[in-house]
Amino acid sequence: MDIVVTGANGFLGKHLTHALEQDGHNVLKVTRETHFAERSRMLRAADFVFHLAGINRPEDPHEFITGNVDLTEVIATELLSYNPVPIVFASSIQATQDNDYGRSKRDAENVLVVYSERSETRVHLFRLPNVFGKWGRPFYNSAVTTFCHQIARGETVTVNDPDRLLTLAHVDDVVASFLDTLTTDVSLYPTVPAHEISLLDVVRTLEAFETMRAAHSVPDLSDAFTKQLYSTYTSYLPRERMVTPLLMHRDARGSFTEFLKTPDRGQVSVNVAKPGIKKGEHWHDTKHEQFLVVSGEGVIRLRLVDDTEVMTFHVSGETLEVVEIPPGYVHNIENVGTTDLVTIMWVNEPFDPGQPDTYADTVARAETEVL
Repeated sequence: MDIVVTGANGFLGKHLTHALEQDGHNVLKVTRETHFAERSRMLRAADFVFHLAGINRPEDPHEFITGNVDLTEVIATELLSYNPVPIVFASSIQATQDNDYGRSKRDAENVLVVYSERSETRVHLFRLPNVFGKWGRPFYNSAVTTFCHQIARGETVTVNDPDRLLTLAHVDDVVASFLDTLTTDVSLYPTVPAHEISLLDVVRTLEAFETMRAAHSVPDLSDAFTKQLYSTYTSYLPRERMVTPLLMHRDARGSFTEFLKTPDRGQVSVNVAKPGIKKGEHWHDTKHEQFLVVSGEGVIRLRLVDDTEVMTFHVSGETLEVVEIPPGYVHNIENVGTTDLVTIMWVNEPFDPGQPDTYADTVARAETEVL
């Protein structure tokens, strides 16, 4: 489809444009720099219009009229005269409020309702809440964008009204709802998934993300909103914070490096063993581990604590396999190759030096060895 997107270089417009192009549509991008004659040509060629352009922070309140109402009238008149096609309009939840911005959005909605009646063409008026996500402009698009920018840079955050409730929608959910209108005749006033949260709780959550990053941890992302907020936060990290050095515990045998920790999903580490080196020789009461060799050649051996039978697993970076290390099994891993043996190790709990749950023992090769 040939689809016009007004405000194509804005926060919401950029996301929608990328999504439409990924779906194979030809996007006709209208921006403030687009000449009115070119805009007219695009509107007459369109199969569908997403009208996202508008004014929300003018120096002169009269710009609410020219940027929101008048522009909508120009677009509706052009389409009604030459090419009546469906329109999706990015309105605002403030359209029900008695302020300059809200009135201008409501008046623009009314223009499109009249257009729909006269053209017998559907329109969809999305009264959007505060939209957040990547690619936003700090101190302009949303408080979430500003907070992410500041906290990611270690700047002080000022919250003047901490108990104020925000209704937030993630930009990906908004775009998905927009795309649905291309194939589905949804209602005049469609809704988008939204989450209500106080300003203070937004800041506290973002600050918790920052604290966890410093500890090489990640939050519980099972909640959709938390996952979206965390992804948004990381998208505002400055370049100098995109690389995090890790502490490598080195010795003559190789190295051991903790990578990621989570409070509920365990810990991931990277273990390097030099040729001929054997590591481990211990067991755990409740710790459960999984070993994945990604480079080199090795042997993993396990023996039940009160048994003599040894289980042997040959592992290699050429064939990726996960070996379970259950509790109660003495285990070791030996490099039998000529290059470093690199193993990714997952354990079901972060290491606690106060309760290491690690008991020294030897996996002695017994008479019975299961290969």
